Amino acid sequence: MKISGQIVDIINRRIYPGTVTINDKKIEKIEAVDVLQAEEQFFILPGFVDAHVHIESSMLIPSEFARLAVVHGTVASISDPHEIANVCGKEGIKFMVDNGKTVPFKFNFGVPSCVPATIFETAGDAITADDVDNLIRQEDFLYLSEMMNFPGVLFDDMEVLKKIASAEAAGKPVDGHAPGLSGDDARKYINAGISTDHECFTETEAVGKLEMGMKILIREGSAAKNFEALAPLIDRYPEMMMFCSDDKHPDSLVAGHINKLCARAVAKGIDLFNVLKTACVNPVMHYKPAVGLLREGDPADFIFVKDLVDFEVIRTFIDGTIVAEYGYSLLKPAAISGSIINCFEVCTKSPIDFAMFTSLPSGSSFPVIEALDGQLITNRVDCVLGVNKGIIQSDPANDILKIVVVNRYFDAPVAAAFIKNFGFKKGAIASSVAHDSHNIVAVGVDDEAICEAVNLVIQARGGVSCVDGSQAALLPLPVAGLMSDANGYDVARQYTALDAMAKSLGSTLSAPFMTLSFMALLVIPELKLSDKGLFDGEKFQFVRNYEISSTQGR
Repeated sequence: MKISGQIVDIINRRIYPGTVTINDKKIEKIEAVDVLQAEEQFFILPGFVDAHVHIESSMLIPSEFARLAVVHGTVASISDPHEIANVCGKEGIKFMVDNGKTVPFKFNFGVPSCVPATIFETAGDAITADDVDNLIRQEDFLYLSEMMNFPGVLFDDMEVLKKIASAEAAGKPVDGHAPGLSGDDARKYINAGISTDHECFTETEAVGKLEMGMKILIREGSAAKNFEALAPLIDRYPEMMMFCSDDKHPDSLVAGHINKLCARAVAKGIDLFNVLKTACVNPVMHYKPAVGLLREGDPADFIFVKDLVDFEVIRTFIDGTIVAEYGYSLLKPAAISGSIINCFEVCTKSPIDFAMFTSLPSGSSFPVIEALDGQLITNRVDCVLGVNKGIIQSDPANDILKIVVVNRYFDAPVAAAFIKNFGFKKGAIASSVAHDSHNIVAVGVDDEAICEAVNLVIQARGGVSCVDGSQAALLPLPVAGLMSDANGYDVARQYTALDAMAKSLGSTLSAPFMTLSFMALLVIPELKLSDKGLFDGEKFQFVRNYEISSTQGR
């Protein structure tokens, strides 16, 4: 097969009219031509690569994620199955790998390094250093996934160091996760063999790590958005930057993927070839996946785009086969073989289970999580709250709502705290997508609404829900309580409706459910809530002198 168009040679920084000859899934020859036909006036370039993504956060199984992603010119991802591993362990990882193989999309899975992420929460399973040593040697795994336990690295935890050593022995890179780390601590973390970070939220932090030799991923997901802060670094460090989404909900994936970041970067005046290095070349050079870069002998993974401004994708090829064309995916839905994998063993709750008792008088000050739109980090604010008959009262008028985390693996006391910036005037939302252990997290204006939203998720054995006092809605997520097995476009439509319903409660957050899902992520400062209690992510310990308890704990 021969295809002609404007060849975008990123590595040699040139664009020229040419013909690509494909034979046996590979590019056999690329030749310059003098003239192109009118119908050949498009640009041919390597496919896009998402350099770090948790497929589970799309709420889609891998085969459905692929169906949506190829429409936007994405041919591969560097995929961390950390989320399902926290729920179902090695069997969850196997599910992701096996389902990913049902489509031609190139997932390139890593071995999760931190399952559970911390000892301060309840997860469904664990991946030990011995498990890592076994998995990292297998061809199915390309790298060691993000090392979130940066305190373990800094304090020479033997289990952590064994995992890194196993990756090094297998000749595979180690991904990082070190928000806010700088100076000597960052240097020690990097010198341990950790090569990337996708958690930088300021240019200063990123430059500090770049100067120490670490590669930086510009993350633009549904909740965490660091593009504006970090994009200027692309021209300064063109060999060391990559694009990633990290966590992307289905409606966001329908709207666009790495192609959108290319368009935004070019619109900022960033050098075209540096942008495309970031989007296509650098992930392949770093992780060494079997993904083509539009070179003779490479796998025939490439895309046609209408122009190099908007990056509207006309066709996507993987291994020489067209997998998307003119906005339509040509990949067929793949049914899950066998029983659906899950781990969900909690009984429904009553409103009294969410009451927060204290011995402190009314008018006492309590620590409150301040959620920040577009960021995973939170702030701590201390607010005065009322106490009625020993029960702490939330304050919706001042946007101080109750947040709870319910253990989904067995019945246990409910953990509760307060949160600011969700803005709800009524109702509640709940989700079994709650990084990293994926217990049930919920926010609402009163215990009755919270209980209703939580019970919807429990009864479905996983999902996201919203209640507003008069109606209730649920998107079931039967696969590990994280993903749907339905058509990805249908899931996106259902999620869009739920998102709109959540915003109708009064929230001004750009992605309420995605923000909610990170409020239990203990490895991101400052305050977060696990199923065991309120946690200080900077001191890496539970908040002391927080004198509350649930009814079950009394």
